[in-house]
Amino acid sequence: MAPSGRTGPPSDLVPTPHDAELRAAARHPARRRFLTVTAAAAALAFTTSLPARGAFATPRLAAARITRDPFTLGVASGDPLPGSVLIWTRLAPAPFEPDGGLGQQQVEVSWEVAADESFSLLVQRGTALAHPEYGHSVRVDVQGLTPGGHYYYRFRTGTWISPAGRTRTAPPAGADTASLRLAAVACQAYHDGYYTAHRHLAQEDVDVVFHLGDYLYEYAVDSAGGARGYTEVALPTVFDREATTLADYRMRYALYKSDPDLRAAHAAHPFVVTWDDHETENNYAGAIDENDSDPALFLPRRAAAYRAYWENQPLRADQLPKGPDARLFRRLHWGGLAQFDVLDTRQYRSDQAYGDAPHVPGPESDDPARTLTGDAQERWLLDGWGTSTALWNVMPQQVCFSQRRLDLNAEAKVSMDAWDGYRAGRGRLVAGAKAAGVANWLVLTGDVHVAYAFDIKDDFDDPGSAVLGTELTCTSVTSGGDGVEHPANWDTYLRANPHLRFYDGRRGYVRVELGRENARADYRIVPVVTTPGAPVSTAASFVTEVGSPGLTPA
Repeated sequence: MAPSGRTGPPSDLVPTPHDAELRAAARHPARRRFLTVTAAAAALAFTTSLPARGAFATPRLAAARITRDPFTLGVASGDPLPGSVLIWTRLAPAPFEPDGGLGQQQVEVSWEVAADESFSLLVQRGTALAHPEYGHSVRVDVQGLTPGGHYYYRFRTGTWISPAGRTRTAPPAGADTASLRLAAVACQAYHDGYYTAHRHLAQEDVDVVFHLGDYLYEYAVDSAGGARGYTEVALPTVFDREATTLADYRMRYALYKSDPDLRAAHAAHPFVVTWDDHETENNYAGAIDENDSDPALFLPRRAAAYRAYWENQPLRADQLPKGPDARLFRRLHWGGLAQFDVLDTRQYRSDQAYGDAPHVPGPESDDPARTLTGDAQERWLLDGWGTSTALWNVMPQQVCFSQRRLDLNAEAKVSMDAWDGYRAGRGRLVAGAKAAGVANWLVLTGDVHVAYAFDIKDDFDDPGSAVLGTELTCTSVTSGGDGVEHPANWDTYLRANPHLRFYDGRRGYVRVELGRENARADYRIVPVVTTPGAPVSTAASFVTEVGSPGLTPA
């Protein structure tokens, strides 16, 4: 548990002033991408800043010269496959400096994977280079592992050894797997409170964690750490501005990963991550930012944000951005029990209708050409359902899928930023799920900073229509600050949305166990986040039966 008296950042991460601009990953014209925005073509060039090769290769730093712990940001693993898992770290002896304290030199890092916590039963080992062009991040796609196995991993450079992480591989493809325990988290604004939920999540017995977006926020963080109220050590002023550049985003990840509870959750479980808006900018839609700026001005920022995201998450090389583009949607399996179709609902979406504010649906929002996923991702999803042989088809994604009427008027307002603002696209997915015979459909959602449980209806405006699946919204880790069990609109939302089976405004996560007969969801909540050390409890539990969609209290 986080110490209740903590009043500042961890002592090993005391900030040191550094005013130099980040020299790594300097952008220069290397790739041209043409966009069509309001019928005008905009040409834009980006670099991928690949590590240098040959005679002009980046110089290498002797690891023995690193005099401070370079593993301040911890370790992580992700995207487990039957025979492999991705392990990650990032070297940063001075994490709050633009270059992490390592300048522009490469560093050689060794890694080990073992079958036991003491590392006496080594399974794999090797070396990798931490490139300055990638913020000295290190990722190893460890191959040749046993399906369904548990492993421990760590990194070493010079005399420094990283914390150990624990991870696992997925069961064999198509295996008759009995169960899977997962957790879903989202929305962890550093300035809104402590990551107590992550500390409890680190102690949960789960196989994998899905992070559904808003891993960080681009907003300024003052010297007191916002609601954390640091008094003994002040955060540097570099964080007290909105993140817009590659250096900004890299240091913002360093700030977030300086939290020991977040590091503990990553070390305890493999993560499957996807982004929402705040990893780049609030409510952006494709190439359009919140202020409807010229895409030629916004896309360099998106390129910087996407690069920093990849550098700081346990993602494979397939997800490496190319300028402002990155293929983040992907498919994972857990034996024959579950297929996970991880979505990206930001990069390809049409701009929000009627502005970003809630609005009554109308011709603009219901235009069939509007999309939240983009055509290619939509086809990929529908095709994947058509060929799925999994018992559970799980769709981890970002924004509320089910209809959410925000008032009791006959023509109620809905969120234009969620699937309610893209009803034609939602209708195509509902029709596709029915056509593919997806019997056990589970949607995992973040974004809204509250916990919801929805029955997904064939027709949300007809309470008597068939239930097609279940949506579980995981609330936030901290975003929104201390929550309450019944927000002011609690009664209105429950009355306006008969398919809404549960609504709670406190912070936490959802824990789900998928089985051969049913799925059980436990909403785990903490009462406060503005002071550390709060206990965790279960606010409610629900079950949905295999072959019989619909939630019942457990």
